[in-house]
Amino acid sequence: MNAELIWVLALLGFTVALFVSDRVRMDVIALLAIVALAASGTLSAEEALAGFSDPSVVLIAAMFVIGEGLVRSGIAHRLGGLLVRGAGQSETRLLILLMPCVVLLGAVMSSTGVVAIFVPVVLSVAARIKTAPSRLMMPLSFAGLISGMTTLVATAPNLVVNSELQRAGLEGFGFFSITPLGVVVLLVGVGYMLIARRWLAGDGGLVAGPLGNRSTLNQLIQRYRLSGRAWRLRLRPDSPMIGKPMDTLALRERYGINAIGIERKRRLRRVIVAVFPGLELRERDTLLVDAADEDRVRAFCAECGLEPRILRGDYFSDRVEEIGMAEITPLPDSEKLGKSLRELAFRSTTGLSVVSILRNGELLAGSLIDEPISSGDVLLVAGEWRRISRLQRDSRDFVVFGLPAEIDDVAPSRRKAPLALLALALTIVLMVSNAVPNAIAALIGCLLMAASRCIDAESAYRSIHWPSLILIVGMMPFAIALQKTGGVALMVELMVDTVGGLGPRTILAGLFALTAVIGLFISNTATAVLMAPIAIALAERLDASPYPFAMIVALAASAAFMTPVSSPVNTLVVAPGGYRFVDFVKIGVPFTLIVMAISVALVPWLFPF
Repeated sequence: MNAELIWVLALLGFTVALFVSDRVRMDVIALLAIVALAASGTLSAEEALAGFSDPSVVLIAAMFVIGEGLVRSGIAHRLGGLLVRGAGQSETRLLILLMPCVVLLGAVMSSTGVVAIFVPVVLSVAARIKTAPSRLMMPLSFAGLISGMTTLVATAPNLVVNSELQRAGLEGFGFFSITPLGVVVLLVGVGYMLIARRWLAGDGGLVAGPLGNRSTLNQLIQRYRLSGRAWRLRLRPDSPMIGKPMDTLALRERYGINAIGIERKRRLRRVIVAVFPGLELRERDTLLVDAADEDRVRAFCAECGLEPRILRGDYFSDRVEEIGMAEITPLPDSEKLGKSLRELAFRSTTGLSVVSILRNGELLAGSLIDEPISSGDVLLVAGEWRRISRLQRDSRDFVVFGLPAEIDDVAPSRRKAPLALLALALTIVLMVSNAVPNAIAALIGCLLMAASRCIDAESAYRSIHWPSLILIVGMMPFAIALQKTGGVALMVELMVDTVGGLGPRTILAGLFALTAVIGLFISNTATAVLMAPIAIALAERLDASPYPFAMIVALAASAAFMTPVSSPVNTLVVAPGGYRFVDFVKIGVPFTLIVMAISVALVPWLFPF
């Protein structure tokens, strides 16, 4: 083992340790690795930065945009509605419909995004059929992971493995090359979860409203104990607040008052104006505020020249056309975790007010503005419907868990669904026919989505998960460095010496197990970047076709079923399902072994040695 290889392995070990510690952002770690490999002279600048010119990176970014177009055009949510109607009152029927439905969407968009869409749908259906969310949330996450085994573009590891084949001068996989394997895993997965759900019958997890698909506003008011907390306060002509920006008043800090909106006369009618920091108050504005302490509200009115007005309906329910509420929770990989509402400037960025926080089934008391947001928290937000819809559509940090039924009466209709489907269909046809390179086909799909106004430029850029792309770009130089310094050859020799005499299927099983175990500690994308060149080199060493070995790595990278932290898809369902770490171990480990057995049995049949 030469000195350069020792340095690369040490740097790789340090990088993995940083990934596991979760103290530094993954994309930052990846960029540091690029700098270290280039600065040490292990790689040239061109080699270290080669990932930025890789077509698979462009393809992944484009698929994020296409997936966002499916969400914004309402296709994903309409599919959820069809699921609700088809499930009826049967938990078994729901599970049988749910998993293929998630896999179908996940074949062409981010699995994390798909699961985020279906979490509130499944919660509401679980409440309607009176079953524990824990019996359905893990099947949902497993389906999201299985979706990565259905098409070439379903998940980043598939594209990474395909790119490595092309870099080795080989023909890549076709769009549907992996599909037969994914279909078999899906069918087995549905059967497995029908049996395994009996071990997930706990009563934990979030509970959606008991009526239909969504709670009503009145049910949210009762659940979060908001009765008696709403006030309409009109500014008198002599109020010292007139002409002052909202951010200078510090209403929450000084009086415990949370401004939800402002009634303002405009022409011949009164409208609701969203609260934002620079908004200046005018004479005869009426503040709509949330406050739990009546004495402090009275003191505020006396000090600042306001007078209480009649409030019809409980907690602004008389203004349902303008003001709504929604339950949201932070995404597991959100950089907002650990920060308070003040640090996030939540109202400034979203135009919504957080009126309550539910943590571990308990409502937090007191002022919430300096409370750090934790994974699994459920935040109840209030404000204009259009801003709630924007948060649902555009946020990369929060999932909207529960939209009240009243949003159907105020949300705009989605008319772009046929155009979005047409753009998606043309993209897939171009990929399948090989008329143009896959990355170009995906870019054509993006342009069609934009031309049909299914998505705008701002939303398109925001939909791309840039940390994931930088992670891929940053890990690719490691694969090059390991090849240059002999690390790949060393790993191949170790595998051949260990299991080489036991037959090619045993080698595939060992490669699958090694990939799955590495995936427990670092992301599946980074795992694929490291393991793909080893798989191809192993095939060359055995004088065998590289395709079964490459396909095994792609399948194993998606088989992140074993722990709640092995994939963001799993982490996303922990809170709504009320799961513990051990729940994923006892359900996920057996299923991973089943997927390994299926893969080892079928991959050589589809891709002969």
